Amino acid sequence: MFQKHTLPNGLTIIGEILPQTRSVAIGFFVRTGSRDESPEEAGLSHYLEHMVFKGTPRRTALDVNKDFDRIGANYNAYTSEENTVFYAAVLPEYLPQATDILADILRPSLRDEDFDMEKNVILEEIGMYDDQPGWATFDNAKRHYFGEHPLGPAVLGTQESIRAMTRDRMHSYFRRRYVAPNITVVAAGNYDWNNLIALVTKACGQWESGPVGRQNIRPAKGPGTHKTVTKATVTQEHVVLLAPAPAADDPLRHAADLLATALGDDSGSRLYWELVDPGYAESADTSYHEYEGTGIFYTSYSGEPGQTAENLARVQRVFAEVQKDGLSAEELQQAKSKVLSRVVRGSERPMGRLQALGMAWTYLGKYRSVDDELSAFEAVDLSTIRQVLDRYPLTNATSLAFGPLETV
Repeated sequence: MFQKHTLPNGLTIIGEILPQTRSVAIGFFVRTGSRDESPEEAGLSHYLEHMVFKGTPRRTALDVNKDFDRIGANYNAYTSEENTVFYAAVLPEYLPQATDILADILRPSLRDEDFDMEKNVILEEIGMYDDQPGWATFDNAKRHYFGEHPLGPAVLGTQESIRAMTRDRMHSYFRRRYVAPNITVVAAGNYDWNNLIALVTKACGQWESGPVGRQNIRPAKGPGTHKTVTKATVTQEHVVLLAPAPAADDPLRHAADLLATALGDDSGSRLYWELVDPGYAESADTSYHEYEGTGIFYTSYSGEPGQTAENLARVQRVFAEVQKDGLSAEELQQAKSKVLSRVVRGSERPMGRLQALGMAWTYLGKYRSVDDELSAFEAVDLSTIRQVLDRYPLTNATSLAFGPLETV
């Protein structure tokens, strides 16, 4: 059962009661991420996510960890291009404590000494990801594809932007983006709705209100060119192809997800049989990434440098064939089986429903039940797949290679 309530300050509470479950998940979905940052703020959303756990006027950083541990919570947070999410899964009797801790840390002290210490942690994290070829490839490819679009900059920021970051700049960003109307509290599992409203009202009812919004919501098509980034210390060549896809609120998004699954799922897909099964590449996949105002088909493969050019030709041939002939009925049905199974299995856990509820509300402003999602995927037919291909041609891909080769 789904329910919704909005506090006078604009904070929204939504929830789905799942009486058959024996736990509850609660999350605070903040509609802010790297796309909402100015160049001087690059990486600030992720940096702020770290700082939220560093203490409040009521709790030290150690208290935060101990209080979560005392109630056996599975808790964490993440930052993306468009959202920062803080969550915890607990037994139902500990929902009051979990709500109190999450609400408290979302009003952090942002102490200078914590800010300076955490800056080193962020810089180390950037360095760690730069040393991971898969991440470095994605980061470079996204920047090449999006260019000056707000989705182009890295979520972590850069070494330069983080070093130049100040505590006052973070505080200004926090006051601008962490206002009540820009936050949705989401719950899923076994809990009492009226009790949840009372808990959130007590903890968040006095939070500041303010204007919210997001600038430069527009599609991105990519330059359609190829770029090679050479790093001699990498042993394999990693290649990414990005192509335009439906946005998060586009009715064709379900068809796009099924198309990506048929193209590049890790088993039984076009790219699996073309590249992985014959041993031409170690891995190959296609996925659909949806954003506000735009979307991308993300295809990647990695393997021996000497096979890179031939593998790129193989991927492009698969794209050309699917672009011309579409999918077969058997491929579409297999993709549906995989995706429907994923949706159902995810919905059986409160944490899975928490994420689905929060993202549907963030991007669509409405409730989507499990049956709604299943029906939407079931309704996709070959003609819908054709619409996606006609509107978002796979052959209009932008590509990037990362590894020891100087050219591909």
